[in-house]
Amino acid sequence: MDLKKIHSIYLLGIGGIGMSALARYFKGQGMKVSGYDRTPTILTSKLENEGMEIHYDDNINKIPGSLDLVIYTPAIPKYLHEFVFLLNSGVTVKKRSEVLGILTRDKRTIAVGGTHGKTTISTLTAHLLRQSGVGCTAFLGGISKNYHSNLLTSDKSDWMVVEADEYDKSFLQLQPELAVITATDADHLDIYGNIGNMKAAYQQFAGNIKTDGILLIKKGVDLHLNNLKGTRVLQYSLNYKADFYAGNVRNHDIGYIFDFITPEQTINDLELRLPGMINVENAVAALTMATLAGLRDAELKAALPLFTGIERRFDIQFRSKDMIYIDDYAHHPEEIKGVVASVKNMFPGKKITGIFQPHLYSRTRDLANEFAQSLELLDEIILLPIYPAREKPIEGVNSEMILSKILHRKTSVCTREEVINVISHKDFDILMTMGAGDIDQLVNQIRDYFIKTRS
Repeated sequence: MDLKKIHSIYLLGIGGIGMSALARYFKGQGMKVSGYDRTPTILTSKLENEGMEIHYDDNINKIPGSLDLVIYTPAIPKYLHEFVFLLNSGVTVKKRSEVLGILTRDKRTIAVGGTHGKTTISTLTAHLLRQSGVGCTAFLGGISKNYHSNLLTSDKSDWMVVEADEYDKSFLQLQPELAVITATDADHLDIYGNIGNMKAAYQQFAGNIKTDGILLIKKGVDLHLNNLKGTRVLQYSLNYKADFYAGNVRNHDIGYIFDFITPEQTINDLELRLPGMINVENAVAALTMATLAGLRDAELKAALPLFTGIERRFDIQFRSKDMIYIDDYAHHPEEIKGVVASVKNMFPGKKITGIFQPHLYSRTRDLANEFAQSLELLDEIILLPIYPAREKPIEGVNSEMILSKILHRKTSVCTREEVINVISHKDFDILMTMGAGDIDQLVNQIRDYFIKTRS
């Protein structure tokens, strides 16, 4: 596919975080960009303000004519009328991952994969490259607070930073020069069937790294990587000796100061202005990628404190003298466990109430026990109904399935519309909202409620 011959692009699921980054990229290349999504959001509104035409009903009559390329996310249902129509229209139709593979093929690509931490590591890596002057183009899985976008571009740099998404085996389209694997906890079992098949896909992803490339893997991740040809395998860690790790970690203001230890040297007293020890670990991975891409010590030390984070990643939305409200994208049991542990570490002894929206019926079914165990770290748990995304309901699978497995904690289920009323009758020091569905549309409402009642 010759992208130079493409002038008009249509995206099915344009409001998705990965799809919207592609939409912004092609718009910036001077192409006409339009699309469909199920519901309007803050992000789709921004895309429309940037000049993209978007509609929100599944209507083939609203598809523009003279299209050169259709891009779709596998998150859309295959029975969508527009999708079926376009498949049979004669227009070139490609998955998002295929297009990303084409865009990165001739670039020096850094691909960040793993069950958790992809967005933080890739965004911080891109930030370090950009601040250093090396630059990069980056397709991010979240909105960078530094750049107010999920897309960074550079006309001068050959480096490209992307998330290596394991869903639907999307990451197998990539052939990176540098790659990270953060974790291989069970997820997307609707695609893989079992964790063994999922790990086999990660091994295949590692095998796609270019000759003489480097794989950075978190110490302790269980993958068989003996058959990699020409690829160096390095490890990173937090506080445990590895090829790259953080040592002498100290709390400082809202973040940390730590030493970055590499095979060649130690860079002392790096400052990270993000809460949560998990972010120190993420920073080690990002600093390693930036080091391997050629950044100097002084550049790392200057750029790291300037990183302000990502929307919906340990995102402190409100803080008063007697309570704190934090929003986070956590939607997997290990992510919930990690973010709650980080909150407890930062604010010991505080009473924490969490509002969690399960994402996908299949994930809820497959990991119900694990969700219950992670949520039990909270003092009180409020669940919203399952966000279905691309799935149809599964009989017997609902939020109550998780609640039935939670012991010794106050629990309840409420709708999105009831949330403000419910929390107005709760007693807590910290409120957390967590999930990957449309719970993000509650964040401004909750923050505004606290500004009115707790300021």
